Amino acid sequence: MQKIFRPNPNSFKNTFCVFHEESLDSLNGLSVQFQSKSGSSYYYTTLGMYRLSNHWGRLANSKWRLEPLEPETESKIKLGFALWTSFYPDNAIEELYYLEANYEKRTVNYQHKNNPNYDNKAILRTSFETTKKIKQIRNLLSLTSWAKYFDYDDLDVLRQKIINELIFTNKSLEEIKREIV
Repeated sequence: MQKIFRPNPNSFKNTFCVFHEESLDSLNGLSVQFQSKSGSSYYYTTLGMYRLSNHWGRLANSKWRLEPLEPETESKIKLGFALWTSFYPDNAIEELYYLEANYEKRTVNYQHKNNPNYDNKAILRTSFETTKKIKQIRNLLSLTSWAKYFDYDDLDVLRQKIINELIFTNKSLEEIKREIV
């Protein structure tokens, strides 16, 4: 009989993790090992954790994000998988997060500094500062009213210039806009 792998229940408190969506077929042969009060199901393996849930993002005292399959699935209930090595510490005090923008998809997300893809170029920020910058960048990506104060040939180039300054410098949005005008 195969021994059931079960991590310490406290090992997920105050963590950041990016899960990657998987097909439900990935659960074949696995049994639910924990069911949360909110209805999420957890399946543990020696490599990592599967989480079947209809909600992602801030969870109690952790930040767990799901990167969707391409093309995205229609179902509200999604299965995500993360390696144990993908769980990083989280707190409100330290500068743990950096931003990544995807200009083609017009999205911005935050990543943890312990992510092996971090190249030390983007500025690290606290959770609060990161949330503030994300809101500013999402407004820049989705709205156009702010651009009427600028002289530009290509709005997408202007957006990218401002957003890159927000990601790679400590300048405020107001400072960046003043420098461009």
